[in-house]
Amino acid sequence: MGSTTDKIKGYTNEAVGKAKRATGEALDDTELKVEGDAQEAKGDAQKAVGKGKEALKDTIDKV
Repeated sequence: MGSTTDKIKGYTNEAVGKAKRATGEALDDTELKVEGDAQEAKGDAQKAVGKGKEALKDTIDKV
């Protein structure tokens, strides 16, 4: 997977996770809040992977 794809999936998971957490808070649904937090964390990790790949590619291109 390319860095852009990782970052897009990361932003998507982060947004969906935030929406789930907000819905869980509104409905007082602890399980949904936890699920949202987990999905948001997954998105953060995916974005970090994408940024890492991009940084590696930039470094290689400079050599």
